[in-house]
Amino acid sequence: MRDSKQNPARNRTLLTYFKTRNNINARILHPFKTNKIMSQQCVIFDMDGVICHTNPHHVVAFEEFFNKYKIPYTNQEFEEHMYGKHNSYIMSHFFKRPIEGEELTKLEDEKEGMFREIYKDKVETIPHYMQFLEELKSRGFKTAVATSAPRANLDLIANALKLDQKMDSMMSSEDVTFHKPNPEVYLKSAERVGVSPSDCVVFEDSFSGVTAGLNAGMKVVGVLSTHTKEELPPCDFYINDYSEVNVDKVLELLRK
Repeated sequence: MRDSKQNPARNRTLLTYFKTRNNINARILHPFKTNKIMSQQCVIFDMDGVICHTNPHHVVAFEEFFNKYKIPYTNQEFEEHMYGKHNSYIMSHFFKRPIEGEELTKLEDEKEGMFREIYKDKVETIPHYMQFLEELKSRGFKTAVATSAPRANLDLIANALKLDQKMDSMMSSEDVTFHKPNPEVYLKSAERVGVSPSDCVVFEDSFSGVTAGLNAGMKVVGVLSTHTKEELPPCDFYINDYSEVNVDKVLELLRK
C-alpha cells in the first residue's frame, strides 16, 4: 500500500470528506446549535388608559377635589396636564404653586381616595385586554405593569383583575424617584424581569408615557383611549383596543 503522503490530492479529498461528515453529524446531534437562541421578551403596560379606561373616573374625582378647594379647571387642562402625569405635577399646575412634601402626600391621598371610592365597583379592562394578556403568557412572554399611579390604585385594579397571578413585575409611583417622561419606571421594570430594554414593548396612552417608553429604548404601542395619534409622539403601532393586536404583531415590532 502506498503512503498517502505521496498523494496530496487524495489527502485533500479525504480531509474534505471527514470535515463534511463531521459537520453533518454535528447538525444531527445538535440540530439547533447554529440557530440564534431567542432572547426573553417582555410586554410592559401602563395602567390608567391602557389596562383600564380609568381616566373619566379620575376626571370626576378631580372635579370634586378641585371644587372643594375652589380651584378653577377646564377639560382642556385635564387633557394637557392630568392624563399620564404624576400627582406632584398635577397638583402644582392646578394650584399654581409648588406642592410637595407632606402637603403633597395629604392632598394626593385625599384625591386618590375619592377616585378609589368612585371606581371600586366599576373595574373593567379595555376590551379584549385579558385575552391578549393570556396569549402573551401562553407564548412565554414576561409581562409587567409600570404606572405613575399610587400603589393603592394599582392594588385596587390588580386585586379586582387578579393581575398579581399574571404579572412578573408591578411598579407604581412609590417605586421610582423620577416620574414619566423619565424612563426610570420602564428601565427598572425591565431590570426586574431580567429582559433587555430592546426586547421590551410598552403599551402607553399618554404623551409623557409614550415619551418615557421611547426614552427607555423600547418599542411603543399607542393605546388611543384618551388621545389621538396626532396628540402622541410617534409610536411603532397604534390600537383602539386589544382586538387589534396579537403576539405575532408584538414579535414583528421587536424584529424591527
